[in-house]
Amino acid sequence: MKLSNRINEMKFSPIRKLSPYAQTARKKGLKVLGLNIGQPDIETPPQFMETVKKFDDKVLKYSESRGEAVLVESFIRYYKDYGIEFTEENLIITNGGSEALQFALFSLLNPDEEVLIPEPFYTNYSSFTDIAGCKVRPITTYGDDGFHLPKMETMESLITEKTRAILISSPSNPTGTIYSKDEIRMLADLCLKYDLYLISDEVYREFVYDGLEVHSPMDIPEIEDRVVLIDSISKRYSACGARIGLVASRNKTIIQAMMKLAQSRLCAPTLEQVAAAALYETPKSYFEAVKKEYQERRDILFEGISKIPHVKVKKPTGAFYMMIELPIDNAEDFCMWILEKFSYKNTTIMMAPAEGFYFTKGLGVKEVRLSYCINQEDLTLAVEILKLALEEYNRA
Repeated sequence: MKLSNRINEMKFSPIRKLSPYAQTARKKGLKVLGLNIGQPDIETPPQFMETVKKFDDKVLKYSESRGEAVLVESFIRYYKDYGIEFTEENLIITNGGSEALQFALFSLLNPDEEVLIPEPFYTNYSSFTDIAGCKVRPITTYGDDGFHLPKMETMESLITEKTRAILISSPSNPTGTIYSKDEIRMLADLCLKYDLYLISDEVYREFVYDGLEVHSPMDIPEIEDRVVLIDSISKRYSACGARIGLVASRNKTIIQAMMKLAQSRLCAPTLEQVAAAALYETPKSYFEAVKKEYQERRDILFEGISKIPHVKVKKPTGAFYMMIELPIDNAEDFCMWILEKFSYKNTTIMMAPAEGFYFTKGLGVKEVRLSYCINQEDLTLAVEILKLALEEYNRA
């Protein structure tokens, strides 16, 4: 019996595909430092767990398809703090940011129509476009430029009669790049000129360093009817397992159409929504402390990596990821080799080969994405392991 072409053509996640090798290393008694995945180790704000414990409804009922009213109102207040005005008709609560992205792609693009995405990009963007039947047209960006967008002429050359949308994340997973105000303005101009939608993935909004700020397409009135915002509590509040996200637009026609999808999957989880609503009360001191911690981790990782001979790296300015180019022929082979054959102080490291973050074949073969979601001491050790491993690997 055959499987569908859709599932056969989907790729496994490069973030998790080496997990069996890590499991084998752990069975041998090694400690594995996980640089491969953006799973924060920061404690979830206590309001979430306290709300779960206090929940005393006798029946755990379906939620409304749009979402629990208390959470919708919480998000409205959250965005107002950022100068973004929404009403409940502008929002739908989703099962994580992943479902929000799927809602956007299913609603805005027909099969075989194209979405422009700067590469390297979050690997599941490929999975979501495969499921939706639309096509990725990559906007290639380069480490030497800090993975910033190319000039307007280059962007325009990628647009075809099938192009329907542009999908961005800023701050970016996997590069940590924050697009400047001019870059966002350029995207807005492209959308106006070529009648495109702009899907803006803003789940890392709080993770911005070096005094920079995030610029949202939602701040540009001329394109407010064509911007779809994707968000999630996963990274912001270190609540990945809650699976609470959101899709929003000031274009109420888009949101009303997405309600068909929301109703077809019934609802997001009720208890997690109620608990997530309490997170709005998280004090600013929490975010200040978290940002300080991540910036210190970034600096430890960047400074350490910069001292390893022949490794190329640019300092990221947002999120908690770093793309680096290694002095090897194939990063995936190297990542497997470390897990199978190398350790130092009874410890090894797990990294994400970067080829899977690119759509264009042949790109990212020598690169890895590193996540600095582990503590500072372990990051220091991870850099030491990487340096020693490269020395041994290149002697072999």
